[in-house]
Amino acid sequence: MDIDNLFKVPKFPASGNKRKMPANPTPEMLKKMRMDPEASNESVEKSPAVPEVKDKMRATVEDAIEDDEDRSFAPGGDADYFIEEDEDGRFYGGGLTSEQKDILNIFERAGDEALAESDELTITGIRRTLLKFERAVGKNQDQRSKYPNDPSRFIESEADLDSAIKSLLPLAQVPLIAYPELVRSEPIVLLVGLLSHENMDIVIDVVEVFHELTDEDVGLEAEDDEEENEGNAAALKVLIEALLRNSLLDLLVGNLKRLNENEESDRQGVFHILGFFENVIGFNPSFATDLVSKTNILAWLLERIQSKKHDENRGYAAELLSILLQNNQPNRLELGKKDGIETLLKVVSQYRRRNPIDADDMEFMENVFDSLCSALSEPSNKVLFVEAEGPDLMVLLMKERMDAGSKSIKTLDYAMSGPAGTATCQAFIDASGLKTLFSAFMGKGTKKHKTAALLPASEDASHILGIISSLFSNLPSDSPERIRLLAKFVENNYEKVDKLLDIRENALSRLKAADAEVEGQKKALLTEGEEISEEHEDSWYILRLDGGLFTLQIVDYILAWIAMEDDGIRSHLIQMLNRKNQSLKDMVQTLRIYHDNVGEDPNAVDASQKEILRELIHALEPSGDQ
Repeated sequence: MDIDNLFKVPKFPASGNKRKMPANPTPEMLKKMRMDPEASNESVEKSPAVPEVKDKMRATVEDAIEDDEDRSFAPGGDADYFIEEDEDGRFYGGGLTSEQKDILNIFERAGDEALAESDELTITGIRRTLLKFERAVGKNQDQRSKYPNDPSRFIESEADLDSAIKSLLPLAQVPLIAYPELVRSEPIVLLVGLLSHENMDIVIDVVEVFHELTDEDVGLEAEDDEEENEGNAAALKVLIEALLRNSLLDLLVGNLKRLNENEESDRQGVFHILGFFENVIGFNPSFATDLVSKTNILAWLLERIQSKKHDENRGYAAELLSILLQNNQPNRLELGKKDGIETLLKVVSQYRRRNPIDADDMEFMENVFDSLCSALSEPSNKVLFVEAEGPDLMVLLMKERMDAGSKSIKTLDYAMSGPAGTATCQAFIDASGLKTLFSAFMGKGTKKHKTAALLPASEDASHILGIISSLFSNLPSDSPERIRLLAKFVENNYEKVDKLLDIRENALSRLKAADAEVEGQKKALLTEGEEISEEHEDSWYILRLDGGLFTLQIVDYILAWIAMEDDGIRSHLIQMLNRKNQSLKDMVQTLRIYHDNVGEDPNAVDASQKEILRELIHALEPSGDQ
């Protein structure tokens, strides 16, 4: 290898004798222009002359550029082709146009910003952020106290405070290290205190931070790291408990009245407050009781859902109300004390002659009905429901055959269940509800007349059966209301008895499939040598209930009542069962399963239901014609 040839200094033509380049030179031509293979070795061999050659070379290049301003021949339009030089004077372009270089610079700056952001999420960066926030709060408080009547003197500190609060939002990305630090330091108290700030924009900023820091997805990015996720959950618990210790719930509810939802920013503030409440309850449902008992949130929600104009926050208010009442007896009782039953009835009445206008309105309506159903689990609220003429409204909604009709059937099922539903049952019949109920039961007035009762997942059919069951359980014997109910099963040649038998047959076919699945699971356990535990038995019973057993139990319960009270129905029932190779004994078997799985709790519901089942079984067993 000839080392001298590798380090030859290229020759450059005199500025007045430049070689002209075509508009689109080839790579070979460019290469030839940049290195002259005939250059002499003498410049390298005589080292003292090298610096002089370098100086001449640079001068020649500068002259060449000055003499010819047209750089369009640069390959690829490289903006820096003629100005990027190394220390020996060689120039090599990057092959990038000006536009491409601008794009690369943007990406480079973004990378620097991301690096800076990642630095902020270290323990050192977090402490620096919190310190900056503390200083911003202190400065703003100081200037507001000095110049309370001159906003121009503290507006700059307000802007700095706004920026400092928003800088806390990224802490949600690292709850494991950020939340304990936030709780240990003063900023947690300062943040809560800012909810009383005169500037509502500051309050809204703080609310957004609370909403973001308590989001259910906080710190769950590490899907495969269960230990890290558990640590994040523990950190979130520490943060929420610290916030609640500082009376945060009451302060947030108080700000709901300060916010003017005619302004977009204030609407967002209300949304964040409701979102925070949902986050906290989702993390620990027991906080729902504290929220209702220690604040005035229930009254605000009831007022908010009565708004004539529907928007996102109205829908969110209905959803939060439904969450607060679900599986929470104290909150349900409190709703009744605040005239909540009457309020909910007023809201659903608007759907008597119209359907929801869109999906959001539909969701709103469903949440209001769900709240009503939850509240009617309490006997005291059932009394209020009757006093507010709730049964009459539900019957009207059923008659109109709007979307609300299906929800009204569900509501009546809740209102009429149990011994406390007796008054509702009587009011329902007084409102001429039987005609409307059995019209829906037979599918009259709908396009699904022939198949509605056979649909296994029909929620309406399930609730209608529940209503009929409650009517038989609660209406006094030989009362005019009970006689009217029984007459419905006699009219039109027992058509409603036949309908019940069709539903029963469909439930039996579904139950066979569920039983096959249960048997398969049992065999699998026995094959593996495992013992069948009580938990297994309970899970299989639930599987069978979902697979048709629940429907079968309700249907046989109703059939047992009407067979016991009317000989004509009994004879017709036995005849129809014989055609399907079945008898009253099959109904008795179903009722025994029902009886054995009704809880032994001494409360009125379970005790009365168990006694009724015992009497029905006794009434069907002695018959010699089964």
